Amino acid sequence: MGKVLDINARLNLKNYINEAISHHSQSGDLLDITEARQEILSRDRREVKRTILTEFIGAMIVLPEKGLLKVALHDISENGLAFEIDMEEGSFINGEEVAMRVYLNQTTYFSFTVCISNRRFIDENGTIRHGTNFVKGTVNDVALHHFIKFIENISASLKTDSGDVLVSQIS
Repeated sequence: MGKVLDINARLNLKNYINEAISHHSQSGDLLDITEARQEILSRDRREVKRTILTEFIGAMIVLPEKGLLKVALHDISENGLAFEIDMEEGSFINGEEVAMRVYLNQTTYFSFTVCISNRRFIDENGTIRHGTNFVKGTVNDVALHHFIKFIENISASLKTDSGDVLVSQIS
């Protein structure tokens, strides 16, 4: 089976162009679609690559000579991730490299390094959200790449357990 192509961006652009042409043909104005095309492509690109992870996966920051600090992963993409820390815990500075661990269960994890690229205060949570880029050339580059693809692929079909009944025996 071949690759499935998503033509939504092209259809959106085509619809925009058709509407703009019909509007501008009446007034005789010159139409420049470059900016609109870039906006649509940028929006579609962002929507496809970012996967929201709030309360989905456990993560920790490794603080040398101190220990581990639990963080809340917010989202992940091919280039980096965003995590939140309670304001009382402090903040990292832009450009700082930080070792992270993603936990698959309570004891099993894989580690990687990120570089802080931005941070902002999230008022409703009382947290500081840090945007990061993955540091390339580290030990777990391949594992991290596959992990991101795994998360992207399953995120569309995840469901929330609403208290399904557990049984203690089959019969």
